[in-house]
Amino acid sequence: MTATAPPTDPAPSAAPAADRPPPPPPRPRRRGAELALLTGAVLISVCGYAVVGLTVRGAVPGGAAEYGAGLGALALVAHLAVRFGAPYADPLLLPVAVLLNGLGLVLIFRLDLATPGHRAAPAQLLWTAVGLTLFTAAVLLVRDHRRLARYGPLCAAAALVLMLAPLAFPAVNGAKIWIRLAGYSIQPGEFAKVLITVFFAARLAVHRAAPPPDGPGAARRAALRMLRPVTAVLLLTVAILVLERDLGTSLLYFCVFVVLLYVATGRLGRLVLGLLLAGAGASAVAALEPHVHGRVADWLHPFAGLASGAGPGQLAQSLYAFGAGGLLGTGLGRGDSYLIGFAMKSDFLLATFGEELGLAGLTALFLLYAILVARGFRAGLGLRDPFGGLLAVGLASLPAVQVFVIAGGVMGLIPLTGMALPFLAQGGSSLVTNWLVVALLVRLSDRSRRPGRPAPDAADGPRDTVGAGTVPVAGGAPEAGR
Repeated sequence: MTATAPPTDPAPSAAPAADRPPPPPPRPRRRGAELALLTGAVLISVCGYAVVGLTVRGAVPGGAAEYGAGLGALALVAHLAVRFGAPYADPLLLPVAVLLNGLGLVLIFRLDLATPGHRAAPAQLLWTAVGLTLFTAAVLLVRDHRRLARYGPLCAAAALVLMLAPLAFPAVNGAKIWIRLAGYSIQPGEFAKVLITVFFAARLAVHRAAPPPDGPGAARRAALRMLRPVTAVLLLTVAILVLERDLGTSLLYFCVFVVLLYVATGRLGRLVLGLLLAGAGASAVAALEPHVHGRVADWLHPFAGLASGAGPGQLAQSLYAFGAGGLLGTGLGRGDSYLIGFAMKSDFLLATFGEELGLAGLTALFLLYAILVARGFRAGLGLRDPFGGLLAVGLASLPAVQVFVIAGGVMGLIPLTGMALPFLAQGGSSLVTNWLVVALLVRLSDRSRRPGRPAPDAADGPRDTVGAGTVPVAGGAPEAGR
């Protein structure tokens, strides 16, 4: 008889194909939906431009076709960059940004008609072209966001240099935040916002990705090592901004730092402590700095000028504008918010929006900002590497804090800070910076939504020592497809 070997059990990897789970369905790219939304955003902006001309002058502005064609061409180029450079990116980020930018151009053009000697819409359209060009370049060139973590210290150094530069120039409206050369002005602190956010995310990602340290007191020592460089940079930026009398931007940096610290550590106590420190610092600056003290006094008594015979101040005029708008507004071109004065196209542009489009228009505007912020947070939740998640949260927090601070100041909820409303208010530096923020969020959302994402390589980012182990700053856990 011939002995036969007993049959062996198949290896686990050799399971029948029928027993294997089916591959996940491919995620739709939604580029067609993005193009349709972009078309609607451009059409809404062009219609608003035409309505303003019909209301104020009784005829459609002569450059309406050129304005629509220019904005549409810029939006199309940006869409093509996303389609080929980040095909899985969130389809709402770019259309929402284009619509906000277009509405800002409409409102600035409307105020230009009330102030013929101070035209700002052509310059704002030029800055829109610069911003969308930078957006296109960033989407195509930043192929992997994790490589940005390598340049965290360099970003912090560059941000400090940019913030120090305006100290050598005279103050404008009480704040030293501008550089004026050959008739042009630039606000370097706007660009520093993105650099500081990259640095914060890179440093805090080390703590988030580190394994739990062993030994008594090891966790506290590791947290202190992680917080020392971040806190040092934060204190330097706040000190510079206090010297420049730019309380709004210092509050913005502090709030972004507190949000990222809470996300990185998950400790609610640090969030509460950060908010208390921000309130204490703002109170101290308001008591010691005359310029800030004056704004606090105007906030506490906005109608004091009426009693003294000096006339209503800017905040009082803003409150009057919101009251005149009511529920549905007076209509584009039918308001009187140009009486606010020199800041009507920047700090107080929201008052024009509220007067002429009413509470309904303001609600729609805030919902657009909410969509932009929520989609940024969603991109952060979908990323498995610590640096990418923190960077998305930090970038999305920038417009969230700005809108809250600006809207609160113009509506009389908090003292005025002098910041620019993202995408709407006049200001080239702010507009270009916001387009860069959206470009990075598009790149992060593409990585978050991309199917079959490979595990990140530890060589893609720098390494830092925390506690007992060495962990990748920009690596983290494998990014499995969802």
